[in-house]
Amino acid sequence: MESTYRDILHRCFRCGWCKFPLNYTDFNCPAYLKFRFESFSAGGRMWLIKAWLDGEIPTSDRLGQILFSCVTCRNCVESCAMPLIKDQLVDLFIAARSEMVEQGIIPPMVRDYFKAVSVSGNPYRMPREDRGKWAEGLGLERYASQEYLFYVGDEGAYDELGQKMARSVALLMVRAGISFGILGEDEITDGNDVRALGEKGLAAHLAEQNVALMNRLGVKKVVALSPHAFNAMKNEYPKHGSKLTVSHYTQILKTFAAKLAPESGSGRTVTYHDPCYLGRWNGEYSAPRAVLKAVRGLRLVEMDRAMQNALCCGGGGGNFFTDMLGSGPDLSGRVRVREALAAGADTVAVACPQCYRMLSDAVKDEGIEDSIRVRELSEIVEEALGEG
Repeated sequence: MESTYRDILHRCFRCGWCKFPLNYTDFNCPAYLKFRFESFSAGGRMWLIKAWLDGEIPTSDRLGQILFSCVTCRNCVESCAMPLIKDQLVDLFIAARSEMVEQGIIPPMVRDYFKAVSVSGNPYRMPREDRGKWAEGLGLERYASQEYLFYVGDEGAYDELGQKMARSVALLMVRAGISFGILGEDEITDGNDVRALGEKGLAAHLAEQNVALMNRLGVKKVVALSPHAFNAMKNEYPKHGSKLTVSHYTQILKTFAAKLAPESGSGRTVTYHDPCYLGRWNGEYSAPRAVLKAVRGLRLVEMDRAMQNALCCGGGGGNFFTDMLGSGPDLSGRVRVREALAAGADTVAVACPQCYRMLSDAVKDEGIEDSIRVRELSEIVEEALGEG
């Protein structure tokens, strides 16, 4: 592990603030929320990693479970009381995972994820030629020289809800007159979650492949469906020579939502769930809310934990694919939909395909399908346009 990280490990004195949001509403670390052991908090991991690197504890399956259960939501970065170390906390945890990957001792679910991406090119183990099927029948053009490349990623290509989301966003961009093209089966995994799980070599390889492909096609601007892809392309790809201008789709749609003038007669009460990789990782809180506020007749309410205090859906850091947090009523996704219901919402708005799946499953697990639903932002706009 880099000496920079080694030098800050001892500075954590386990005050416990890392487990809470800034408004101290409730526990805000998904791993701690689920397991309730201090070792699963950011402060606990700091002490365990120090002991591990100092040779005081061995590499073990239990240590792997603790390190890989972090969903990289960056709540600890927001709430840590130590300004000299807080910004590096999640990077430190990812570095510790990388150390375990190099030692070849990682949880089986993580190993299976890496193998799927390496062999199949995606974590779903689906054929590459199926990658563009989400767009069938929409009449979308392949990228040539349009203003934007619309990148949908693994979830948009293969997950049922992700496909639904990709289609909805694409159709709304068409309606708004935005010039864009798609890659279809030529898309390559963005590598964000590969990096978050500690496989630096594979993540770098995927970044280099994507940068080379987009340079060859002459892509200058990318619209990403997923905040995870947005984060990788915006913050990691420049290290591999990328000069792309990268936007999340909500940042593009906010300009056009008001022009579309959607009006809903249903009077829905909507609360917006901030995705970690759009919010805490990249500071974008206003664009999705601007899209929702453009829908006249819609009532927007905030949960107790919103923006930098938002509770993660539990899918980040690769957990969407590895399921290191398991199941149960204390999963952050289930806690989150209960919080949305308590805020008086009948709809949870999402802007991330991983959040879409995690929260939709949480609503089913809670048995509250008759009380609240999960919808992606462009779907809400399209529904309002249809009703209007």
